[in-house]
Amino acid sequence: MAMRDVTGEPPAVLAQSSEDAPRPAPRVVLADDHPELLAETQSLLEPDFEVVCLATGGAALLRAVLEAKPDGVVSDVQMPGVNGIEAGSEIVRQGLCGAVVMLSMYNDPQLLSTALEAGIRGYVLKEDAGEELIPALRAVLAGNKYFSRGVRSALPD
Repeated sequence: MAMRDVTGEPPAVLAQSSEDAPRPAPRVVLADDHPELLAETQSLLEPDFEVVCLATGGAALLRAVLEAKPDGVVSDVQMPGVNGIEAGSEIVRQGLCGAVVMLSMYNDPQLLSTALEAGIRGYVLKEDAGEELIPALRAVLAGNKYFSRGVRSALPD
């Protein structure tokens, strides 16, 4: 026999299992010194992620991460002042967010090596972003590493 409330009607929801509860979208901070690229990246990610803050430089990225406490970060590598790798390194070092993905125009083995040494777990070329940024962000949020196909050949053995 079904449980009934005091009005005699079956309750709308007795209990919802954690499996049935909708999961909130992961919260992400984006950084790029080109506003049009920030907007493109935001629109690419928004169906799957909640973009909580946009930053136009490394120092602004650090402030945004401190304030927003996101699940993940996507940052351009080359920005004036504090660059993306420097900011990402500081974010990881302070334990503010471990899911950091660099987004770059440059398939430069030295940049990739520097990012890896900094504890950054994702590196995606901008030319690959349309297909690979969402899988990269999902992978680093799950604790894995991800490097777009354009940089895999530059990975150290």
